[in-house]
Amino acid sequence: MASEKIEGALKPVANGHGGVHVSHHKNTSALEIVRMPIPDRVILPMQQHIGAPCEPTVKVGDEVKVGQVIGDTDKFVSAPIHATVSGKVTAVGPVKLANGNMVPAVTIESDGLMTLDENIKAPEINSREDFLKAVRASGLVGLGGAGFPTHVKLAFKEDSGVDTLIINAAECEPFITVDHRECVDNSWDVLSGVYTIKEILGFKHVYIAIEDNKSDAFKVLQKVASDNADWDDSVKLVVLKSQYPQGAEKVLIQSVTGRCVPPGKLPSDVGCVVMNVASVAFLGRYLKTGKPLVSRSLTVDGSAIAEPKNIRVPIGTEISKIVEFCGGFKTEPYKVISGGPMMGMAIADINVPLLKNNNAVLAFAKDTVKVKTERACIRCGRCVEACPMCLVPTKIETRAHLKDAEALQKANAMTCMECGSCAFACPSGRPLVQYMRLAKTIIREAGAK
Repeated sequence: MASEKIEGALKPVANGHGGVHVSHHKNTSALEIVRMPIPDRVILPMQQHIGAPCEPTVKVGDEVKVGQVIGDTDKFVSAPIHATVSGKVTAVGPVKLANGNMVPAVTIESDGLMTLDENIKAPEINSREDFLKAVRASGLVGLGGAGFPTHVKLAFKEDSGVDTLIINAAECEPFITVDHRECVDNSWDVLSGVYTIKEILGFKHVYIAIEDNKSDAFKVLQKVASDNADWDDSVKLVVLKSQYPQGAEKVLIQSVTGRCVPPGKLPSDVGCVVMNVASVAFLGRYLKTGKPLVSRSLTVDGSAIAEPKNIRVPIGTEISKIVEFCGGFKTEPYKVISGGPMMGMAIADINVPLLKNNNAVLAFAKDTVKVKTERACIRCGRCVEACPMCLVPTKIETRAHLKDAEALQKANAMTCMECGSCAFACPSGRPLVQYMRLAKTIIREAGAK
C-alpha cells in the first residue's frame, strides 16, 4: 500500500534517530480475516509469555471445554493457559518450540464440538483491582509479538505519573496485515477497549498510532469514533511516517509524545503504556463476553504460500495445518518464518504449535530470498545511522568477539531491541543482530557469575 496524506490526523511530535525504509509487501491488506476449521488437535505449551511458565492443571484422559484453564501458576509475571478446543487431553509432557526450547505442554484431541466452558461469563468490574484481576484471568499477553503479560503492564501505581496510553497500530513489519484488518473489521472492539481502559485506569492522554500507508484503517476508526456521541475527543489518532521500526515501543513513544525512554528504563518511567491494537480489541470483546484468549488472527503469506490469507485459528494449532489451510506450499520453501521478516524467527519444523504472540507465518521460495554474502566491514557507518537506539553495532560486534562483558555494558548492548535495522543497512552482510544477541548473552552470563 502506498503512503498518502490523511486529513484530520495528528502529526508525530518527534522523529527519532535511525530506522530503515523496507518494502511494505502488504499483499493481504484487503483480505478479511477468515476462520480456519477446527483442527483435529492442539498443542498448548505452558510457556507462551515472558515470565514464569505455567504448570499443567489437567492430566491425560481429562475431558476439557473451550476456555477452561489447563495451566496456571501463582507467579505474578505469567498468564494462564486455556483450552482452545473441546475434547480429551491425550498428552502432558515436553514439546519443542520454534526456538528449539523444550517446554511442558498439554495436547488436546478435538471432539469437533467447540463446547464452551459453562463457567465463562462477563467479568464484573467495580474497581481497578477487579479490572486487573480480569485481565490476568483472560490469559492476555502482548499480541504484537513480545508476549508480555498484559495485567503486569497495566499494574502501575496510581501515583506513578503514568498518564499516557499509546495504542500501537503501526504494524511496520513487511507482509503482516492482521493489525490493519483488526482496525478495519473490528473498529468497534478497538475503540470500546480503548475507552474502557482509559476510564478504568485514568489515562489523561490516549493516542492510536497508525502508519500513513493504512489510510482506510484511520478513516474507519475516525468515523466510528465521531458517530458515537458517548465517546469524547480525548482519544487522538496519530499518523506516522511509514518507516521501520516505527512500531517499536521506545520509537513509538518518542514519535507520539516526544518523550525518550532512557537505557535500562521502561515506558512507565516516562509516563507511558503501549498496547498492541489487537490486544485492546480482545479486551473490548472479553469484557463483554468473558471468553478468554483461545484464538488469534495471523497473516500467512510469502512467495511459497499457495493462497495467502489473514486467518483466525485456535492457539496451539500446528503451523503445518495452518499452511495446509492456505493451500500448502506451491513450491519448496527455502525459508519459513514465524513472525515478520525483520524480527521473526526462522523455523525448521512446521509441526510446532502456534503461540499466543505469533502474528504471522511467512514462507519464501529460494529465488525470492536475497542473502547477502558476508564480507569484511568497510567502516561505512550505515549501521550506526540506521540504529534507532543510537548504538554503534560494529563496536559491539568487536567486543562480543572478545567476550568483554564490561566493554559490552559500556557500549549499551543491552539497549538493543534486535530490530535488525543495522543488518538490513549493512552492505557487507555482517550478521550484526546475531552479535547483538551474543553480546546480551555474554553480559547475562557474566552477571550470573
